[in-house]
Amino acid sequence: MSDWRYDVLGLGNAIVDVIARAEEDFLIREKLHKGSMTLIDEARALGLYDVMGSGTVISGGSAANTIVGLASFGAKAAFIGKVRADDPGHAFAHDIKAMGVHYPTAPAKDGPATARCFVLVTPDGERTMNTYLGACQNLTPDDVDEATVQASAITYLEGYLWDPPAAKQAFLKAATIAHAAGRKVALTLSDSFCVDRYRDEFLDLIRKKTVDIVFANQHELCSLYQTADFESAVVALRSEDLLGVVTCSEDGSLVVTRDETHAVAAFPIQQLVDTTGAGDLYAAGFLAGLTRSADYVTCARLGGLAAAEVIQHYGARPQANLRDLATECGMI
Repeated sequence: MSDWRYDVLGLGNAIVDVIARAEEDFLIREKLHKGSMTLIDEARALGLYDVMGSGTVISGGSAANTIVGLASFGAKAAFIGKVRADDPGHAFAHDIKAMGVHYPTAPAKDGPATARCFVLVTPDGERTMNTYLGACQNLTPDDVDEATVQASAITYLEGYLWDPPAAKQAFLKAATIAHAAGRKVALTLSDSFCVDRYRDEFLDLIRKKTVDIVFANQHELCSLYQTADFESAVVALRSEDLLGVVTCSEDGSLVVTRDETHAVAAFPIQQLVDTTGAGDLYAAGFLAGLTRSADYVTCARLGGLAAAEVIQHYGARPQANLRDLATECGMI
């Protein structure tokens, strides 16, 4: 029997997503960088909401999406992230708890509103995100529940969390507690623009062994090592002596350690609808396998399965039961 209560604890931004379809000319008119995540203030958030089309409102946030995906795989999961005690905050808490996720973070009684991410999906399925962090930025080390971290086999940290200074300290506190308890720490780089802002600090986290597992897509990895050559970036990752997991869109994924590299094909899909959450759900599948002591190739196949499910519908959270899908495919 394991000596932990939770398979994975996620720390990240607690965000409510507003997802809408958009044409290319809308992005140009609003001066939006296609495929990126841009931080915006409350005034810009209100203005964008007024001009975008009707949207679907779904609880989101990168690490929260991963944790919900893990719960769908049947894993025992927990999440730490800050909301305000307002209607979106109540909706977020309800949604994540309804998935069976332990959510111990107390909502803020005052201050900025609960965070929102406006996700604009173009006809090619690419998503462009504009995020008002709001209450997310008020996550502090005091919100890190030590007992929950100690009780989690893996603590999964979201690169986006590196923006607010207090959240950064919460991130480091959680990593310290996890390692003191003999647990593992994982980091997702989140976004190539996030890597551009904090490249040296992320490399420091890797090289000081603050993190044991790194998730990235190919663009984030190239940004991390400041190279346009993906193969060179993989070689650099291999030299870091950790578990590196790199998603490559329709080309599948790579699992990289100092001793071996596995290339795993993408899971087939019928129709690409919305790439929002693909990386988040890939991480869910990979971690679901890892906490079951599956080999790396099986972990990557589970990641590919979860990513394939989420990109065939709108929204960044699974609509099908991922454990049932994995069982049908003979993966678990």
